[in-house]
Amino acid sequence: MSTPIIQIQHLKKSFGTNKVLDDFHLELYEGESLVVMGKSGSGKSVMIKCLVGLVQPDIGTIEIMGKNMMTLEQEELDEIRTEVGFLFQGSALYDSMSVRENLEFPLRRHTKKFGKIKDATPMVLEALKSVGLENAIDLMPNELSGGMKRRIALARTLILKPKIILYDEPTTGLDPITSKEIIQLMKSIQKTYKTSSIVITHDIDCARVVADRMILLIDGKNYIEGTFNSIAQSEDPKVKAFFK
Repeated sequence: MSTPIIQIQHLKKSFGTNKVLDDFHLELYEGESLVVMGKSGSGKSVMIKCLVGLVQPDIGTIEIMGKNMMTLEQEELDEIRTEVGFLFQGSALYDSMSVRENLEFPLRRHTKKFGKIKDATPMVLEALKSVGLENAIDLMPNELSGGMKRRIALARTLILKPKIILYDEPTTGLDPITSKEIIQLMKSIQKTYKTSSIVITHDIDCARVVADRMILLIDGKNYIEGTFNSIAQSEDPKVKAFFK
C-alpha cells in the first residue's frame, strides 16, 4: 500500500483513572473508507477528537498528510484542518444562521485556501446540490428535519473541498429510512470527490455498506482489523457480540 494519509501510533488517553485509549493504532490510506466500531464509551469519539486536536492525547503520535499534528504551530494546524472535514454527531449547525450563512461561515474563516470570495452563492449551491438540498438555501435550522440537518452539515463540510472526511456517528438519532439515505450519500460523496474517510459508528448496517476496511475498538485498542466480512466471521466472543 501507499503511504498512509493519516497515521496514529501508540495513542493513549485517560481521564482520571478511566483508561479510554490504550496503545491505539490506525492507518488510513488515500481514497479509503475506514470504519471504527466500538461500544458506547469505548473511546471512538475521543480518538477522533484527538485526531483533529480538540483533545490532547497523553502519549502517541498523529500524522495527517505527513505532518506531525503534535508539533504544528497554530497557523499550520489551521491549514491542515481545511483539508479535514468533520461531520459532528449532532450536525452542529449554527441555530441563528440560515443554511446559506452556515455554509458561508467556513469560507470566511479559511481565506488562505480560497481567498476573499465576493459572492459565495455558486459554491454554496454546488455543495447543497451534492446533498440534494439546493432548495433549502434560505431556510433556518429549526425548519429542517433531522435528516436534512445532517445533509446540510455534510454540505458545510464539503464546501471546503477536504481530502479527508471524519464522520462521528453519522446515522445516530435518525430513523431507518433516513439512515439508509445518509449511508448512500456517504458512498456517493466518496466516489464523486475521491475523499478518504474515517467513519465512527456502532451502526452495523452503516459499517457493512461503507467500510473498505474496519477496526473494532475494544479495551482501548484496535482489537481486530480487516474487511467487514472477515471480522463478521470471527469466532472470538468479544467480536461476535457486535454482530448479534
